[in-house]
Amino acid sequence: MSIQTATDKVANGARNLTEDVLQSAEDAVKSTRSAANTTLDRAQDGVRALRSHTDPAIDDLAARAQELATKGIDYCAEASARARRQVAEAADATGKYVAEQPGKSIVIAAASGALLATLVMWASRRHHHSTY
Repeated sequence: MSIQTATDKVANGARNLTEDVLQSAEDAVKSTRSAANTTLDRAQDGVRALRSHTDPAIDDLAARAQELATKGIDYCAEASARARRQVAEAADATGKYVAEQPGKSIVIAAASGALLATLVMWASRRHHHSTY
């Protein structure tokens, strides 16, 4: 296998990993947004029912709660956008590094794989010993 082929594999692996992380982050934001919207809908239905029986002070508190929930959703969306940008920047930097330093990239990938394998073996041994 040539260094270029190995470099391409490392770059593709890094790109795929960052795309997977990005997709997971987007899925998490969608899920959080959906849960928050469902909660907001329930809260809004409850607020409507209470409004027919409450005074203006409680109406004001309900409006503030809804505003805070909306701000929370907006914050999650902003955090997701930041995470996407950071992951994309990391992917670009990784691809650039792999292209500029193919030899070092292969060594780093091999060392990372060895470290990960060691950690997995250590964890499985630890888990195996703790079950007895």
